[in-house]
Amino acid sequence: MPNTISRALHDVGLSAWFGGTLANAVALNRAAGVAGSPSDSGSVTNEGWNRWTPVNAAAIGLHLAGSVGQLLGNKSRIATQSGAGTVTLVKTGLTVVALGITAWSRALGKKVNQHSGAPVQDGTSPHPATPPEVASAQKQLSALQWAVPAVTGALVVVSSLAGEQQRPTSVLAGAVQKITD
Repeated sequence: MPNTISRALHDVGLSAWFGGTLANAVALNRAAGVAGSPSDSGSVTNEGWNRWTPVNAAAIGLHLAGSVGQLLGNKSRIATQSGAGTVTLVKTGLTVVALGITAWSRALGKKVNQHSGAPVQDGTSPHPATPPEVASAQKQLSALQWAVPAVTGALVVVSSLAGEQQRPTSVLAGAVQKITD
């Protein structure tokens, strides 16, 4: 896979994963609170997240495919350039963490979705009449809605660093440093 294609898959997928979860945390979860009634608030939130989930899954798939392509396309540079292996490990670790938080969030979202008409204040805030299992899931989602964009945002930053490492002067300096260390 040419680097241009794998880089585009990596970046577009990561951008959608980051941006979509941030937009839903900022807008959808709070906006659902003005849906008219506490029961409607839960339904609106669930509908929005249910529509986002397949797009998010596709974005994550694109990102992972692009990441594998980037690893394959840069394997010799990663092995020979000082610091490139560390950045690759950090990117991989952040990706694993983001995948775990995303999966955990989706599992909690499914639990909330099973009670679609349950009264809630908004997407992540229970109403006094919210069933306990839904309230518990919402309380966790209240934190996790910010964790996914935080970790994927960190991944964007580390990916920028990885891109800077690919500049010819950085590659040369990193290779020399690896040899002299």
